[in-house]
Amino acid sequence: MRVGPGLRSAAMIAIFDIGGPLVTYAVLRSAGRGTVTSLVVSGVFPALGIAIGIIAHRRADAIGILVLAGIAVGTVLGLIAHNARLVLLEGSVPTGVFGLICLGSLWRRRPLMFHFALEFMGPDTPKGREFDGLWQYEGFRRAFRNLTVVWGLAYLLEAAARIVIVERTSTGVALVVSKVMPLAVTAVLALWTVAYSKYQKRKGERLAATMATSEVPSAGPDD
Repeated sequence: MRVGPGLRSAAMIAIFDIGGPLVTYAVLRSAGRGTVTSLVVSGVFPALGIAIGIIAHRRADAIGILVLAGIAVGTVLGLIAHNARLVLLEGSVPTGVFGLICLGSLWRRRPLMFHFALEFMGPDTPKGREFDGLWQYEGFRRAFRNLTVVWGLAYLLEAAARIVIVERTSTGVALVVSKVMPLAVTAVLALWTVAYSKYQKRKGERLAATMATSEVPSAGPDD
């Protein structure tokens, strides 16, 4: 039986991003290991998942590199200071950086979310070329700038929320939240993006229909 890419991605997330780190942390703590050591070892799973993805796709994506950088920074700072909270804050690094990159891209010719969408479709495919051509329309450009603003602000708020949670809750609770919250936020953003895209599409279709109707000459009295 073949496993689809969606199911395979879900399995990778369940194993390397959620299950592996949480189980490893619980087992090591039960065995009497220190909090910092348990967190550092549990961080191997997300890094391993990213490495497998790089090998499978034969290329490193920017998000994966940011996550690896966050894990490395949190691990080094946590071990040097022997502070579990610094290790837990590693997830806020790529999240916050990604949010800033999104907002910063608004000053470029095309925002980051447009590039992600075009890359997903394939810039060299007929669908990708058609999608790229839509950039000439003001409504299309405005929609993707709005998408980029929402994603950027959402990730900055997530990073700030995770910092507050790490500072004000126990290590175990903060670890669970740090593994579940990014997936929940991304899922909500993805659903909102789909709904917003459908709304913009319907809006464009209505505008096109209105313009087509207005261009049809009205019948004269002798017709």
